[in-house]
Amino acid sequence: MKIINTIAQLKSIVHDTKGEGKSIGLVPTMGYLHEGHLALATKARGENDLVVMSIFVNPTQFGPNEDFESYPRNLERDAQLAESVGVDVIFAPSVDEMYPEDGGISIRAGRQSEILCGASRPGHFDGVLQVVAKLFHIAEPKRVYFGQKDAQQVAIIQTLVRDFNFPLEIKTLPIVREADGLAKSSRNVYLTEQERAVVPAIFEGLILAKEEFILHGNATAAIELASKHITDKTGGVIDYLELLSYPDLKAVTDTTNDFLLATAVYIGKTRLIDNIIFSTKGETANV
Repeated sequence: MKIINTIAQLKSIVHDTKGEGKSIGLVPTMGYLHEGHLALATKARGENDLVVMSIFVNPTQFGPNEDFESYPRNLERDAQLAESVGVDVIFAPSVDEMYPEDGGISIRAGRQSEILCGASRPGHFDGVLQVVAKLFHIAEPKRVYFGQKDAQQVAIIQTLVRDFNFPLEIKTLPIVREADGLAKSSRNVYLTEQERAVVPAIFEGLILAKEEFILHGNATAAIELASKHITDKTGGVIDYLELLSYPDLKAVTDTTNDFLLATAVYIGKTRLIDNIIFSTKGETANV
């Protein structure tokens, strides 16, 4: 496995790989890998000739009071894990390498970015699209792999790829969870022992809401049930808890077939997100 730090190095590898008619799979990450990332890399390994994993904590998707500086980083650890699942190349650029100049051109994520996580994190998804657009052009992948934990992010990236005709396929994998249901996340390391003990109630609340909605079709009652369970069990502060159509992220109507039940909860200083995607037939996509 190679670890490279420059765009020129990656472009050279891409040129040689595509010149041989081989396919490239890209796994974009911000590092501090967990089983969710490794599941994405394993899937990419099975479907592509070359697997590239980017490890880059992207400053443009962090707000002024968010955890960019303290976001967990450990490239040596990440490299060992990535190599264990067959990653061929780690692309770990510096901020200056990715953003050497600011030409004043920006990407606006649009309507889908103004709700859920985007409502309390203005500009976050603009930064996400900025970095993924660059990675797509640099790595020229045939397939790109994302986890469904960031369901809003995946929907917005799918819209970017569709509307701007990126020549690649977005592949998504279900949320990877701990044995007690907590969604795997690099931010879980921030949780105290006491906080870690109660956070499975977030997923429990989502399951209760899903079951309530499928049974009775009342979105308000479903949301209230989940909200009470989460706050009572965790003592956390809910940033949002919403039921929307998926993947267009619009208000639910009588004709909606696929649903996103999503939440963000502050547990102490740690903001955790989770979701369930399901149909009214009860077929879940990521439970």
